[in-house]
Amino acid sequence: MTVYVDNECIQWRGKLWCHLVADSLGELHQFASNLGLRRSWFQDKAYPHYDVTTAVRQHALRLGALPGTRKQIIASAKLLRAELLAMRSDADT
Repeated sequence: MTVYVDNECIQWRGKLWCHLVADSLGELHQFASNLGLRRSWFQDKAYPHYDVTTAVRQHALRLGALPGTRKQIIASAKLLRAELLAMRSDADT
């Protein structure tokens, strides 16, 4: 299992932001918690991820996250989305 953080550096509210994803939701949430991120900051509307500032990105890299290419971020986001949808489907049955 792997955690990735991209270097999109999207300008929003006076800061530069990146995306944090992983190969599984459990790993993503645990890593985010280790970074000090709140679970309520998890975003799952378009695709499951956490937004992180560039400073938090650097901390994530120090903790073992890998710099993610666009292809890796998208692949992980698809895995997370499928896992999330499966969990929701199981909850409905």
